[in-house]
Amino acid sequence: MSLTRRDFLVGSVAVAAGTSVTAPFFWPKHHALHPMARSRVAILKAERYASDLEQLLAAGLREFRVNVRDKRVVLKPNLVDYLPGDAINTHPMLVRAAVEVFRRMGARSVTVAEGPGHQRDTQLVLAESRYQSFLREDRIRFVDLNRDELVRTRLRASYTGMKELWLPRAVLEADFLVSMPKIKTHHWSGVTLSMKNMFGIVPGARYGWPKNILHWKGITESILDLCATVPIHFVIADGIVAMEGNGPLNGTPRSLNEVVLADDPVAADATSARLMGFEPARIAHVREGARFLGNAGPDHIDQVGEMPSTSSVPFRVVPEFQHLHAR
Repeated sequence: MSLTRRDFLVGSVAVAAGTSVTAPFFWPKHHALHPMARSRVAILKAERYASDLEQLLAAGLREFRVNVRDKRVVLKPNLVDYLPGDAINTHPMLVRAAVEVFRRMGARSVTVAEGPGHQRDTQLVLAESRYQSFLREDRIRFVDLNRDELVRTRLRASYTGMKELWLPRAVLEADFLVSMPKIKTHHWSGVTLSMKNMFGIVPGARYGWPKNILHWKGITESILDLCATVPIHFVIADGIVAMEGNGPLNGTPRSLNEVVLADDPVAADATSARLMGFEPARIAHVREGARFLGNAGPDHIDQVGEMPSTSSVPFRVVPEFQHLHAR
């Protein structure tokens, strides 16, 4: 990929401005391209967590012509902690609905996999976040990514300067990896959506809690390296009850009443950011990811269902990320 004079000038301004309204600039540091001429996003209206989520997802997935027959599907929700409320973790009813839909579509297997970043006791997180019961009742395999068998994996981007990571076999062997984030603000990255959700694949048992190595190497840089190395095939983002303010743990619930589906994590995150009232180009990892991982611009995204619109009341953020607001 070549840099134009305009790219260089924009980047130089961003570096000089620090925390200005333009996202930080990065020299291209990737050896993996996942080009998509066009991406597709669907915004599905969902007022509550209810039994009709299965029908909602099935109808939405038909718009993408997804084929998972005989494939190993891995669903990666966002399970951060066992704090009460619907704004912390990806809701279990949405994950349960996704499992059933993919099973009906002929998947060879559907596994739920996560490595919580804040709690070492994954079983406690599952129990307190209401996952344990439905996993048992529906005979759904769960893999604790903090403790799964690991494979030494060469990174396909070098933003962090690391050359490799030990990553869980369950994720690496997935034929169809689905990121299922909770739509939230984040006090260190601005937002935590489908791309940031990949932090959960890094094993805490090897690299510490809360995924210490990723924080030391840089959150934005780590997001880009992970998403280049372990591509997300599909996104189902939980925005029925989202979070604003001091996320990802101490924010305030915000009813967005949306589920976002996408065949491109960059497009999913850009669209979710717009729903939150943010300008995607001001989010560092989204802006840089649009160079080589997917599409962020609306001109390259085919919209299905409800059209995205900037929130009339933007999501609140911590002071360091006020520049994300679109207006």
